[in-house]
Amino acid sequence: MARRRPSEPPVLSGFTHIRMLGSGGFADVFLYEQNMPRRQVAVKVMLADVVTENVRQMFQVEANLMAQLSSHPSILTVYQASISADGRPYLVMELCSAQLAERYRKERLPVAEVLRIAVQIGSAIETAHRAGVLHRDIKPSNILMTAYGHPVLSDFGIAATLSAAPSHDTVGMSIPWSAPEVLLDETPGAVTSEVWSLAATAYSLLAGRSPFEVTDTSNTSVELIGRITKARVPAIGRDDVPQALEEVLRRAMTRDPAKRQQSAIELVRDIQRVELEMGLVPTHADVAMDDWALATVNDPGDRTIVRAVTPTAAAGRPSRRRRRAALAGAVAASEASGGSTAGSTAGRAGAGRRALRSRIAVAALVLVSLVVIGLGATATLFAFQPDDDAIPRVTDVQAAMDGATVVFSWTDPGLLEGDAFQVQITGGAATLQREAEFIVAAVPGDRVCVTVRVAREGRLGPASGEKCANAVGE
Repeated sequence: MARRRPSEPPVLSGFTHIRMLGSGGFADVFLYEQNMPRRQVAVKVMLADVVTENVRQMFQVEANLMAQLSSHPSILTVYQASISADGRPYLVMELCSAQLAERYRKERLPVAEVLRIAVQIGSAIETAHRAGVLHRDIKPSNILMTAYGHPVLSDFGIAATLSAAPSHDTVGMSIPWSAPEVLLDETPGAVTSEVWSLAATAYSLLAGRSPFEVTDTSNTSVELIGRITKARVPAIGRDDVPQALEEVLRRAMTRDPAKRQQSAIELVRDIQRVELEMGLVPTHADVAMDDWALATVNDPGDRTIVRAVTPTAAAGRPSRRRRRAALAGAVAASEASGGSTAGSTAGRAGAGRRALRSRIAVAALVLVSLVVIGLGATATLFAFQPDDDAIPRVTDVQAAMDGATVVFSWTDPGLLEGDAFQVQITGGAATLQREAEFIVAAVPGDRVCVTVRVAREGRLGPASGEKCANAVGE
């Protein structure tokens, strides 16, 4: 198949052309250096021979959509949009790498990395959906990587608003990652179609191929469509992929949209549960708050929430509090992964006695915070809503000393599937876990206090009474 020649880079005031980065069906992407402020940027320029009024409108839609959404940390940032002197529309964007689309085909990506990418991109998709926007072309090549290794979703060129009803012949698609109902022309796209595409993208990053691609045989468009519309999702074929993850992705790619997760954030929650089961720190899902713009109106001091630090933590001995929280986090992470750090810590603080509690597992640390960004704020998935009295309360937290180690325990008040305990150390980070026991490795002589709540679907139950204990040495 003959490839077209790249277009000439336009002369842009305030920018110096360096080289070409890539080509697409409707545009070329060039590397430029911006003169003020000085930085390298990617400039997407429409091809002169495809610039019609419809294409101009589509380009303008893309520019506006990405500008509205690009404050999200996992959506490609757009700096500027305009029309060059020769009449070609262009976008000036954050310079990112397309290496992910090459990597997953050449090497086996770690499961933890794929889960992290899926959560971060899923939160970007959820944010777009809440803004009334469908991306409609979610696939590995539209996930770029920033210089700091953060994935960002790009190319909203065929995006549409949820309220619009575009004709099917205007819908572009990438067959291997398109939902059956889109391929069968039953819909131009829906939220559940994007759930399918996100799952298919995560599957591809794990398997090194698209979900219905068969190795060592033909994979024509007709053959792929035939396999996808039958929706018999094959196994990923990796021993290190948990069965729970296979089930999450299989559900998201079922033929019936009503049986899938009904939103991107629901799929993200399922993936985060898999992370917890694997002993990983759950990846933050950044979703814009409904009232984020109020931060520009009200007193910002009333809306800034300090990261899980209580007023009492500001007094006393903050340096020791921080050391204790860091030590507790290290023990939690090590015990969750079976690492040797927990063993060495236990050796100094009563290894023999702690070894009897073989079923103790401390869940990964999760930041409970609202992160103020610019004029607005984003909330992690675990930025819980105010107390919900309908959720059961933990009432009987007990504390026992084991040398410099404090063991807190309580009675399960009735967790449901998907529930967890949120354990808050005064002056430290919060932890989510299923076990009704929590271990803190404290500095001898220090006072350790915790409160426990039941966490249920983004809501917190009433707090237990604060339970404190004084750690002692051997």
